[in-house]
Amino acid sequence: MTSGSFKLGTSTVPIGDTITLQGGYELDPDTGATTWINAEGGPTLSATPLDVPGGLLGLPDTTGWPGWLLDQFEAAVSSVNAVTATAELAGPVQFNLNNYFGESGTAITLPLRVKLSNPFLGNNCYIGSNSDPVLLQLTSGATSPPPPNTSISGQLGSVTVLYRGRLIKNDGFRLVDNAFRAPEADGCGNFFTNWLLDPAVNLKQGLPSSAGKNAAIMEGNQKIGNVLNVRASIPTS
Repeated sequence: MTSGSFKLGTSTVPIGDTITLQGGYELDPDTGATTWINAEGGPTLSATPLDVPGGLLGLPDTTGWPGWLLDQFEAAVSSVNAVTATAELAGPVQFNLNNYFGESGTAITLPLRVKLSNPFLGNNCYIGSNSDPVLLQLTSGATSPPPPNTSISGQLGSVTVLYRGRLIKNDGFRLVDNAFRAPEADGCGNFFTNWLLDPAVNLKQGLPSSAGKNAAIMEGNQKIGNVLNVRASIPTS
């Protein structure tokens, strides 16, 4: 994915760097169902940090903080204000080849947790978890979200069949989902500060955020192949 955005609660993070999802699929010859197979020898989902607009200044609500914590916060802002958000897999990927090319229904299911990174936030500040992920059910067709969101549409883009059908080149796709919920942030700060930082981040970011108030738009280019062909080292660049 090379462009698009994530909106969780009240915060929108643009996709400014490439996020790579790699693996392959297995096809059941009897049912036509596809099963996603994770990458071997590399990450299935790249750890791509995306800049959070506003950095620390835009992240927590500091109302009611004690003076010592405000001093730490102001020192952090003056030294390293930047905050990044990095999506990590929080469960198995699911891929439906028929839905993807049919532009209807869920094409890719991505359970994610999103790490917020800044020295002030510590090393374990996440939106979502393995047990309660941000569950994206992406479609190349139209969404049907609960209000206040309204339907948005993905697109398949251009399709080119390569290597006698063993690989499909797909440029200009758009995958969308705006019907998912976003869990609250947890683990922000350290043992002495997370009791203040967690609610401060959640208050400012509008988390947890119910279904129909969030959105994911992912755009880019890809190559799609059966895992047998991928393992046979068909070139994908």
